[in-house]
Amino acid sequence: MPIPATPYIWFNGKLVPWEKATVHVLAHALHYGSSVFEGIRAYETPKGVAIFRLLDHTRRLFDSAKIYRIQLQFTADQINDACRQVIAVNSLAHGAYIRPIAFRGYGEIGVAPKIDPPVDLAIAAWEWGKYLGHESEEAGVDVCVSSWQRVAPNTLPALAKAGGNYLSSQLISQEAKRLGFAEGIGLSPDGLVSEGGGENLFLVRDGVLLTPGLAHSALAGITRDTVIKLARDSGIEVRESSIPREMLYLADELFFTGTAVEVTPIRSVDRIVVGSGKRGPITQRLQQAFFGLFSGATADKYGWLDYVDMQAKPRVAAAS
Repeated sequence: MPIPATPYIWFNGKLVPWEKATVHVLAHALHYGSSVFEGIRAYETPKGVAIFRLLDHTRRLFDSAKIYRIQLQFTADQINDACRQVIAVNSLAHGAYIRPIAFRGYGEIGVAPKIDPPVDLAIAAWEWGKYLGHESEEAGVDVCVSSWQRVAPNTLPALAKAGGNYLSSQLISQEAKRLGFAEGIGLSPDGLVSEGGGENLFLVRDGVLLTPGLAHSALAGITRDTVIKLARDSGIEVRESSIPREMLYLADELFFTGTAVEVTPIRSVDRIVVGSGKRGPITQRLQQAFFGLFSGATADKYGWLDYVDMQAKPRVAAAS
């Protein structure tokens, strides 16, 4: 299904109608993948709509841009305010998915032109449900180890959330779906576990929570960081370590994390059942702690919730 249109998108400093937020077909990013982006969720809470870890997402957007030498024309405060604006102006009172994207636009063509093309910035928001299906939160999903590996260090920087990097993710996810799985897991070039097509990965063995280190071509996921902190706060031992493929088959529990998937259990890998074949107790405990941030059951001790003034009336650009 296409993305459900909302009335407005923030585009280069202005709120414009959804259908007016367009770019030229010769935009540099379309040809060479020179874009950086974020995926952010806003949740309905007892105190109103709140964007989850907005400041951390914006910081990562600037980090990704820095790696690729993309010069953003707006400050972090302007981008944060724009994220709040698209929630308010589109009346997304039940929460939303927010997509900021910065990209090299229309200018000189060529991989590395003499004059850098202008950098455009757009922020859209829309309602988006469970990425891997509504039943996945409890029942879990079936996944496979992909024949496609993640990118090697010093090729494409895995710490950047860049559009071109996700060609790797497309190959992993498309292969998995073609074979009848919900998602694929990519190995790093040394054959160790890296991450899913678009998700970080956690493994439970004998009560210890394991996740691949960032050196294994994994993105520094913000939900990943959230789960690590929530786990340690609740007394669960967490280790960032090297994980061989076969450990996926021997795990007591496995789950994905990410803005889109949130915290999603994995019930089988390569048709081998994980643990009891259903959501495990530690996965469930961490899900409850995570979603409790938005119901009020988990204290927001780190200040992760950024509340949106839904009564604000952002200025909308006149239609041309």
